[in-house]
Amino acid sequence: MSASLVSEVRSPRSNAESPVFEPRIVGFLCNWCTYAGADLAGTSRIQYPTNMRTIRVMCSGSVDPELVLEAFRDGADAVFIGGCHPGDCHYQSGNYKTLKRVMMLKRLLEQLGIEEERLRLEWISAAEGAKSAQVVRKYTEQIRALGPRGNCRVSSADCRTAGNRQSPIASRQSQNG
Repeated sequence: MSASLVSEVRSPRSNAESPVFEPRIVGFLCNWCTYAGADLAGTSRIQYPTNMRTIRVMCSGSVDPELVLEAFRDGADAVFIGGCHPGDCHYQSGNYKTLKRVMMLKRLLEQLGIEEERLRLEWISAAEGAKSAQVVRKYTEQIRALGPRGNCRVSSADCRTAGNRQSPIASRQSQNG
């Protein structure tokens, strides 16, 4: 993840004095469908919560499970992955790969003490701006009802072991000197 996103996820919660918990959600959105749907919601001036920090990816199939674990390790209360509808992937089968990974990740998260509801996969097309806003609204409400993520056992070692390689941030830092 980018350093700016990591710092945003790790930063102190705003409205700390407010009794309402505001979840931090990291969203990996497919460039061709879900990101375009979210953009349509914005340009259509459809209101939805700003709790999701968006990361645009070319395909939901490019979201490495290690990045999901890293988001949780860095303080995210939830992770959202959005992709093209099955059969509509611009890279043919990326969304099927994503579905398999999310099913595996939910089992892993349970073992790490993280509720599976904190990871969500949705298929949203570029023409579904209203659906995009509705999904973000409902997911934010769902995570708000779950409350802040407690201390779980996601560590740097868990991230590296799950992906069987070095953390992407550590890898980039070692490359950049």
